Amino acid sequence: MFVSNLIPVRKRLFIGLLAVSLLSAALFLGGIYYLATNPNRTAFNQILLLTLAGMLFGGMIVAAFGIGGIVLTILYARDINALHGPMRVAVNLFFPIVLTLGRIFHIDVNRIKSSFIEVNNHLVRSKEFNILPDQLLLLAPHCLQNSDCPHKITVDIDNCHRCGRCPVNSLLDLRDHYGINVGMATGGTLARKFVQEYRPRAIVAIACERDLTSGIQDSNPLPVLGVANERPFGPCFNTNITLSKVEEAVRFFLDDGWEPLTEIGKDTDINDNMEGVSVVAQNIGQRTGAKSTHRF
Repeated sequence: MFVSNLIPVRKRLFIGLLAVSLLSAALFLGGIYYLATNPNRTAFNQILLLTLAGMLFGGMIVAAFGIGGIVLTILYARDINALHGPMRVAVNLFFPIVLTLGRIFHIDVNRIKSSFIEVNNHLVRSKEFNILPDQLLLLAPHCLQNSDCPHKITVDIDNCHRCGRCPVNSLLDLRDHYGINVGMATGGTLARKFVQEYRPRAIVAIACERDLTSGIQDSNPLPVLGVANERPFGPCFNTNITLSKVEEAVRFFLDDGWEPLTEIGKDTDINDNMEGVSVVAQNIGQRTGAKSTHRF
């Protein structure tokens, strides 16, 4: 039985693992220094090891400032522009170590990635944006489309017949209401194609934790707000979204002086659409033997 995958996580999980990663690097640095100062080493080996130790020490100092910047940004909800570079170094340098530590401590990888997404979203929200609708891109996974739908929408999302049986219709309602760009991607390659095509100043991304994590890192320094999808029937099959979270992320980026282009749900009400999605999900659950306990 598949249930809602959205397990509440705290930002402190990722930050704590970052700090432990920094400590692990310090211990490794100590080992390198011990080997470098061993009198039995040749001069060449000592120089090589000391050079490696110096590079690692420099990276650790920058990463330490970055971790401090992340903590201060979260605590005070204020952007620290001078520490943007160190924060990127901290995440990019230690993220593989964080995942390794998670496996050692038997922490579910999706919990770690969810915590990373929460940290990223908090850092993005600490900044102020005044973006025009056509400068914002909403990226969504193709698995939001009903699996029985015969209409291909990854090439052209307007091929959607807007029947309301899946969340795609509601995303199109958001697009029409706010005037933003929407792309339905089958993977990272197509997502990057949409980014190159629309050249957005910011992105709202819907995906699983794995794809959101890699997408946020690949898009850096472009600001990305991540919204994890819901997978009541398992990964990549008839997934769903909490529409209010997506709309809130869209509104966060838009200019305060923005005026709506249309009324949401003028032709098809979003709440009615989501009720339709819920009915379809229940029918699918009966066919597959799965029962979803999550209400759309």
